[in-house]
Amino acid sequence: MSKLYGALRHLVQLGAAFACIAALPAQAAEKLVLAFGDSLTAGYGLKPNESFPAQLQASLRKDGMQVRVHNAGVSGDTTAQGKARLNWVLRSFPRAPDLAIVELGGNDMLRGIDPAQTRANLNAILAELKRRKIKVLLAGMLAAPNMGRAYRAKFDPIYPALARQYGARLYPFFMQGVTGNRALVLKDNIHPTAQGVGVIVRNIKPLVKAML
Repeated sequence: MSKLYGALRHLVQLGAAFACIAALPAQAAEKLVLAFGDSLTAGYGLKPNESFPAQLQASLRKDGMQVRVHNAGVSGDTTAQGKARLNWVLRSFPRAPDLAIVELGGNDMLRGIDPAQTRANLNAILAELKRRKIKVLLAGMLAAPNMGRAYRAKFDPIYPALARQYGARLYPFFMQGVTGNRALVLKDNIHPTAQGVGVIVRNIKPLVKAML
């Protein structure tokens, strides 16, 4: 009986080992997307599964893609704060992400930070990602009308200019189709609801899929 038990246990162990080996290609094939941004990425006011990274991951997987989207959004972050933590975030991964979605600058605009500083910080972020050979999808931001024409004239061109400079793909306005629609934003009229995030995901997903 003991010999039979030992043989059965050996077969079970072999089966588990083969199962692990069989799973390796699937794990290796999984794409890693870094969603690097502020509260719009983090999912301010939403449940974890309602955030942009979570909904994007779910939508891509529904399309049959093996993808993990890492939420590296921090509410309140300016481009300077994003630049300061970028290397720490990248060092936390066992390998380089296949794609980085960079969504920063909204808080700079809301605080009236000099657009030249915003551009310099985003420039440093994109330069570091390029140095690490990580593909970038740059999510643009537009200055609010109350910031004035002079500010908008300096702020809005930052994103297309940097995308051209670094050969990054540009999604011109992260909140496209959401801003101005009260049904899709929270009571602060800034952050998207879960449904608003769904609109963002549907709009940006074709670019993400093309880059992966």
